[in-house]
Amino acid sequence: MTNRGMRTDYALRQRYRAIFSYTGMIFMLGGLLMLTPLIALLAWPEEQIYRLGFIIPAAIIFGMGMMMWIPLRPREPIVLTVQEGGVIVLISWIMICVFSAFPLMIINKLGFTQAVFESVSGYTTTGLSVVDVTKASHLILLWRSIMQLAGGAGFAIIILASITEPAGPGFTIAEGRTDQLVPNVRRSSKLVLRIYSGYAIVGVAAYCLAGMTPFEAINHAFPAISTGGFSDKPESIGHWNSATIEAITIALMIMGNLNFLTAYLFLKGKLKTVTRNGEVRLMAFLIPVSSLILFIFVCRGLYPTFGKSIRVAIFETVSALTTTGFSTVSYTNWNGLGILVLIVLMIIGGGTCSTAGGIKQYRIYLLFKSLLWEIRRPLFPRTTVFGNYVWQGEQKDYISDVRIRQVSNYLFLYLATFIIGSGILAAHGYGLRESLFEFASAIGTVGLSIGITSVSSPHIVLWTEIFGMFLGRLEFFIVFLGFMKIIGDSHAMFRIMKSEPQK
Repeated sequence: MTNRGMRTDYALRQRYRAIFSYTGMIFMLGGLLMLTPLIALLAWPEEQIYRLGFIIPAAIIFGMGMMMWIPLRPREPIVLTVQEGGVIVLISWIMICVFSAFPLMIINKLGFTQAVFESVSGYTTTGLSVVDVTKASHLILLWRSIMQLAGGAGFAIIILASITEPAGPGFTIAEGRTDQLVPNVRRSSKLVLRIYSGYAIVGVAAYCLAGMTPFEAINHAFPAISTGGFSDKPESIGHWNSATIEAITIALMIMGNLNFLTAYLFLKGKLKTVTRNGEVRLMAFLIPVSSLILFIFVCRGLYPTFGKSIRVAIFETVSALTTTGFSTVSYTNWNGLGILVLIVLMIIGGGTCSTAGGIKQYRIYLLFKSLLWEIRRPLFPRTTVFGNYVWQGEQKDYISDVRIRQVSNYLFLYLATFIIGSGILAAHGYGLRESLFEFASAIGTVGLSIGITSVSSPHIVLWTEIFGMFLGRLEFFIVFLGFMKIIGDSHAMFRIMKSEPQK
């Protein structure tokens, strides 16, 4: 081997040592996170019999993490590329989702497919569920909410970025978060954690004041701010039939839907900057228009009072657009227009760099602006140079044709996957309306259901939805880049796994 080849091999080996070591750190964090539901034993000591269901898988993944982190950690922090960050995100998400399913298998006696489905639904903040919440223990109910809280902000990634700043950009971009609140990655990560924690505290307090028990408040505040949608009630938010609780939930869902940069500027009082944001403008248009359509053509004829009809129309609109998945009513008696409106809202999704899913409002707004720019172009001389831009925070973001092409490619890939996934569900005997709705909910990480998803659903249906949730949360290109990197460097990875630990 030439000197150049030896240097290249050595560099690749060092980078994979860093990849595995950082992955090990995330495994350790995942193991610690799995122990947090045990705090509920202070209030329900009779559930001590379930503790090993958390301790055993937590100990195994924590031990795996230590075996990877300690011997392989780099002497100096290494700046990772987005593709390398994608490898770490992909491996860590898959492994943590699998190990987080073990408490559901051990305690709730779910099968492997059903337990992984619930775990993936939790971490991807989807909210589709196969757990009978009326029979689940307090530990399991709390664990479901904690998974959504952690998955919503990409907790492991953000914590790791705040600890190892040089590695941070590769992680956060790979996790679908490209905006920083401040130039420094570590400070930006800590600010996100503060904002997110503040949301959680305010949400729990507000729910308690509205009449929920502290346990109920936690199990709805965590999913609300993470736009997750898990509930400890079969009827979700509809259990309370309370305008106050619905209003609190709407506020939390919108906060969780906001880009963290937009939320940061809002909290700093820069309202003019916030109102210039394209996502905020699109949301300000979609929510009233969609609510009005649902009220006039769906809710007014189904619910007994004017107030109830308005509440349902607004709540279900916000829940679908923010990809939260809370509900106050069943959709079995909704007409086709109502279902279509919810499907469109779920596909559009929430804000970029937020806890929400879907195509993302920024991409939809960008394509709309692109259409206007194309209509305007023939009206000017051919030599005119256009500076097309949208506002991102306090700065103008000038949009190139390459960016528009990237967004268009993403939109095509998203819709193609949506059609294929819906087709698989329809092939298993479900109606087209139901199939489109359910897979739009899965790939958009929403959690609203029209009845397909259950513990008795065929395994292929659940795995199709798992795949959709995973792609929707981590975004398509990062998943593909991660797989391509792993396959392309597979021989080097085997060499590194066999190599001696760095002294």
